Amino acid sequence: MQHADQPGYAPPRQALAATGFRATIKYDFPASLVVFLVALPLSLGIALASDAPVLSGLIAAIVGGIVAGCFGGSPLQVSGPAAGLTVIVADLVSQFGWAVTCLITVIAGALQVVLGISRIARAALAISPVVVHAMLAGIGITIALQQVHVLLGGESQSSAWTNVVGLPAQIAGAHRPGLVLGLLVIAILIAWRWAPSRVAKIPGPLVAIVAVTVISVVLPFNVSRIRLEGSVLEALQLPELPDGNWPAVVIAVITVTLITSVQSLLTAVAIDRMHTGARTDFNRELIGQGAANMASGAIGGLPIAGVIVRSAANVNAGARTRASTIMHGFWILVFAVPFAGLVEQIPTAALAGLLIVIGIELLKPAHIETALRNGDLAVYLVTIVSVVFLNLLHGVLIGLAVAVTVTGWRVVRARVEAEPVGDEWHLIIEGACTFLALPKLTGVLATIPERTTVTIHLMANYLDHAAHQAISDWQRRHCATGGDVKVHNRRLEPYRREGKSSKAERRAIRLSLVEADAG
Repeated sequence: MQHADQPGYAPPRQALAATGFRATIKYDFPASLVVFLVALPLSLGIALASDAPVLSGLIAAIVGGIVAGCFGGSPLQVSGPAAGLTVIVADLVSQFGWAVTCLITVIAGALQVVLGISRIARAALAISPVVVHAMLAGIGITIALQQVHVLLGGESQSSAWTNVVGLPAQIAGAHRPGLVLGLLVIAILIAWRWAPSRVAKIPGPLVAIVAVTVISVVLPFNVSRIRLEGSVLEALQLPELPDGNWPAVVIAVITVTLITSVQSLLTAVAIDRMHTGARTDFNRELIGQGAANMASGAIGGLPIAGVIVRSAANVNAGARTRASTIMHGFWILVFAVPFAGLVEQIPTAALAGLLIVIGIELLKPAHIETALRNGDLAVYLVTIVSVVFLNLLHGVLIGLAVAVTVTGWRVVRARVEAEPVGDEWHLIIEGACTFLALPKLTGVLATIPERTTVTIHLMANYLDHAAHQAISDWQRRHCATGGDVKVHNRRLEPYRREGKSSKAERRAIRLSLVEADAG
């Protein structure tokens, strides 16, 4: 029986009415505070990495918590500014300016709502996971390359190649006080993984940023700090129409729509695995994300998506309902209005250190191992390189093209082998044997000597007319010259990755068939 203290516990409906308020106070209220403390420094850092107004990160966090929390279909998912969108937003700001970027966010949100109403949200889950993982890894590498320059006291460039080439000169002219503070943030974040459980309840990013900020204020550190352009209310920005170049705007809208939607839906899937409460309604979640993006863009906030770090913190902190997500947005609002000025005390190098760690954490060893194990390492690497050195949209499209090509190759590829076992020959055909495999099939058949006994082990998962005709024609010719052909139409079990078995399994099956024929 599931206990009420387990994460994601969903009480019966009749008990919910009686205990709803008490459960919210007991579980969702403290969880919302934890998520608030996690989201606050991350939202500022993501805005900084996006080359957007710093307070736009807080605006997006407020809207993501309240609007997506109210209307979304994943009760425990937390939405807000996402590290995976920083590269896109930085490119948009550079190309169109901030006000037009806000318009793009609004239109992308409207498109998300349309997709959700059309009930096609699950189609986004058809994108190959290895491409999504590689996309996030490429974004992480890009963020780290950019923020290393900020950590060293310089400015990041939009081109990853420029950041790489300029790194030696930047290291030689590093601003040491800022470098010390940034490295201290990185050290705290790494060490926090081994903090005692009671202390570890305080989010590491908050501890690192607050501690380093206090040190930079108390000690005579001459470093650059975050600069705000007025209060949160003054940071509200209405969208503006672009001065032409609408085709580029359309491409930008589609890019933002796809990336925010896919990231949100995949995060919802991951969060569903972490609790046993209500499952995600994917179409409603897409509608909620769209509504949040429309609201965020309309008032000068960053694009919004579901984010795994804050969502996982929400579940692990014991959240039971969407009240936790909504309240965390409210806490950010309460902080941002009177206390936003405190943000100006944070050294830019400190946020750069935080962003470097966030970027590196997007490159997950488990994803690399999975790609290697499934034979998708080429797709993973090509996507990463394309995202880093081209741009996000081209990188994802290239990754998808490579993934489709590899999948198609696996589908049409056939394995055809012929080898003698005793006085007989055994022909193994497995995979998808189509007309594309005819050169290989006829070549292997030509190696079998005349006047021999041949057993064909037909274990193909697909055999088209051309391949069937080639085998039949060869069988007639071989029998006409005094040979003998027996056909066993069997499938290999267990079925291995890519429909292929190991050599040991194939040899064992061959021997068993030989023994069966002998008996």
